Amino acid sequence: MPARIQFSRGVDEDVVPDVRITRSRDGSNGSATFYFQNPSALSNNAEVTGMYLIDEEGEISTREVKAKFVNGQPEAIEAVYIMRSPSDFDRFIRFMNRYAEENGLGLNKS
Repeated sequence: MPARIQFSRGVDEDVVPDVRITRSRDGSNGSATFYFQNPSALSNNAEVTGMYLIDEEGEISTREVKAKFVNGQPEAIEAVYIMRSPSDFDRFIRFMNRYAEENGLGLNKS
C-alpha cells in the first residue's frame, strides 16, 4: 500500500506538500506543519474533513486544517499534526520516510 495523504476520505491528494517538522529538546513531543500550494482538494469541491496520512501501518489524522484564500479564491491548505509522545514521533517519521521515498522528497536540516 502506497503512503498517501487525503483531506476527504477516499480522495488522495496529488500535490506534494512542503513539510516542516519540529521536536522538543527532550524528544517528548513535536509538530509537523504541512503546506499544500494549490491542492487538488480545493479544486475538486470535496469536503475537507481533516488530514489523513495513510500507509501500510494504518492512519494518522489531524483536524487542524486551514484553507488560505487570496482575493476570495482558495490557494493553499495548511495542516498541523501534533506529536504528543516519542512513539507518535517515531510513527510519523516512518510515514514520512515512506511518503518521501514515493514522492521524491528530500530532507533539509536546519
